[in-house]
Amino acid sequence: MKQGILYVSHGSRVPETAAEATKTIRLVMEKIEADLQEICYLEIAEPDIAAGIAALVRGGAGRIAVVPVLLLSAGHYHEDIPRAIREAKKRYPHIVFTYGRPLGVQDRIIDVVAENIRKTGVPPGAEILLVGRGSRNPGTIRDFEKISSRLREKLGVESVKPSYLAVLQPSFDKALFKLAGTGRPVVVAPYLWFTGLLVRSMEKKVDKLNREGHDVRLVQYLGCHPHMVDALADRTKEALKAAVFV
Repeated sequence: MKQGILYVSHGSRVPETAAEATKTIRLVMEKIEADLQEICYLEIAEPDIAAGIAALVRGGAGRIAVVPVLLLSAGHYHEDIPRAIREAKKRYPHIVFTYGRPLGVQDRIIDVVAENIRKTGVPPGAEILLVGRGSRNPGTIRDFEKISSRLREKLGVESVKPSYLAVLQPSFDKALFKLAGTGRPVVVAPYLWFTGLLVRSMEKKVDKLNREGHDVRLVQYLGCHPHMVDALADRTKEALKAAVFV
């Protein structure tokens, strides 16, 4: 029985996003022993999950491990990907599916954020604003509070303030303008994996504030850091050994 792996990335209208995601996943593939490995996308980009599974089946896969290329658990992980797997099980009842986990809260990922912040520089008296996507999943706030707390400890600062780009409060916009209004420097740290429209929007808002005389510094997103590659490789190995998806 051939083992197939399907990496499910988010998808974006920005070509650089797909390029970064593909580069990261290709590096992971080099660390994984499997007969077949394919990349697909949740939305916007092609192939989608159904097409990715179909490609593995055509290649002779009898067992498919689905690996979510996601930072935290949210709607895509709990709803969209499982729904696609259930649909595939109806189409291919002879295929055994397993399902991996998102990266979750990991010290090595928080280390990447801390490293990027140190490279950018933290001026005396600066406020650090951590920025996540946000979701309706109740675990998102809990996870982000853990990340903020651990990041504060690693940097040795008094506080790291969380904010979100969607759904949850405080919103990035409100938190950013509130902190900038204090007159203190602000360091904005995106907890985002790859570039894209969200990062570009953040860049525009930071640039506008700097033109107005504020001191706001935008930190590099997580990107294709070796820690990110290793973290995804470990989740892939887990997915290969996971219980059968039902």
